Amino acid sequence: MDLEFGNYRLKRAERLLLGPKGPMVLSARSFDILAMLLERPDEVIGKTELFDAVWPGLVVEENTLQVHISALRKLLPAEMIVTVHGRGYKYAGPQPFGATAETPVLPRPSIAVLPFDNMSRDPEQDYFSDGITEDIIAELSKFREFLVIARNSSFQFRGKANDVAEVAKKLGVQYVVEGSVRKIGNRVRVTVQLIDASSTAHIWGEHYDRELDDIFAIQDEITQMIAARLARQARTAIASRARARPTDNMSAYEFYLRALQLAAVYETVLEAEPFLRQAVKLDPRFAAAHAMLSFVESMKFYWDYNNPGHLHSGLEIARTAFGLDPDEAYGHLATGFAHLYLRQFRQAEISLDRAVALNPNDPFILSIRAIHLNYTDRPAEALVEINEAQRRDPYAVGWYEDFRGIILTTTGRYREAMACYAKMATVPPWSLVRLIVCHSELGEIKQAQDVLARVKAHYPGLGLDEIVDTEVDYYEDPAVCSRYRAILQRVDKEE
Repeated sequence: MDLEFGNYRLKRAERLLLGPKGPMVLSARSFDILAMLLERPDEVIGKTELFDAVWPGLVVEENTLQVHISALRKLLPAEMIVTVHGRGYKYAGPQPFGATAETPVLPRPSIAVLPFDNMSRDPEQDYFSDGITEDIIAELSKFREFLVIARNSSFQFRGKANDVAEVAKKLGVQYVVEGSVRKIGNRVRVTVQLIDASSTAHIWGEHYDRELDDIFAIQDEITQMIAARLARQARTAIASRARARPTDNMSAYEFYLRALQLAAVYETVLEAEPFLRQAVKLDPRFAAAHAMLSFVESMKFYWDYNNPGHLHSGLEIARTAFGLDPDEAYGHLATGFAHLYLRQFRQAEISLDRAVALNPNDPFILSIRAIHLNYTDRPAEALVEINEAQRRDPYAVGWYEDFRGIILTTTGRYREAMACYAKMATVPPWSLVRLIVCHSELGEIKQAQDVLARVKAHYPGLGLDEIVDTEVDYYEDPAVCSRYRAILQRVDKEE
């Protein structure tokens, strides 16, 4: 049964918290803490009892509980959760009561920003118009009141004569933003329009003709005007969300834009590194460039699993970014990613939750949190998260199908997992191991042996245990990998 308290509703079956403005972003552990406090209102619940209920069988630092309590106080009126010093915490808000009637949830405005046309007549300037588009997408994504389509999917319509209504239908959005950029010397001309796809009516449009140094102010104004038109409740927050100027060095900014173009695609993400290093060389205080560089550095681990040094250097670069701006979402993503693959699961959760709070629409951030949920024995929540990620990037297949296949294998839904892998052009080694598990558990031994032969060919000289340790052993529960090892050994011995 759902619990209502004041203007809030805790939907226990869906593990969802609804507020006056709709769904609220809440980590799984914070949800469990809140549910426990609501079930025993006005009763002091000791820290030890909370640890045992929310982190059963795990040793967790005390400040981890404090971080989640702090997160709840930021979402709810702070006085709802009271600290009883020396004893624990208690819920002290409006009396909770069981509710069966469904509370209607207003849909969030959904929006796609199509790639701005490069009007400079120089294909080499595509990176600049693309970068402006990506920056606006990133800023709009910080408004949790909206559902914002990711760059990879909106850029499917680049360079085409698009019918707005058809684009909106394909992307599943209510609103579309179109625009163009012309950069000539130190001048930039930007035109933009916001369109209601259902009626193709122009809700708002503007034309800017300014010095290149004004590009950040232009982007902020575009973001804020769109936000004001789409969500009345967002208006009170708009003024506080204007960015500080990210850099005064326009050459550094142009290198950063080139890097964004490459980092947005899995296959080219590592090619972004030299542009980011040049950006931070030109402006050592460029926080966003340091944060993106920390992400790229950490991602190298996917290509070099035997070298955790990439994770440690990613953490170090992220610390530099945080020293300049503690709210750089990709710095928190890189930190969470590194802690996850270093098997520091609690630290990873805190960082990934923070990354999602800062940018709740970024599909890659949501995807990495989905993998973290999977590795920490919460595959059902992981499936919800990966579906949320793909809703924001409906044209992407690659990593979504890979991650969904991993999660479905964990849940024992082997046929569905295999269907995910079948959609991929190339199945990476870590998922080939899961594919062996799927075939074996479905009794398809010959197919399992064929995939095992491919894995062995990829890792000549490595034993099966070493292959599992390299590609799969990132589960908090060691029993999962023990089971996978046993399955591979059994397939290898079958005649």
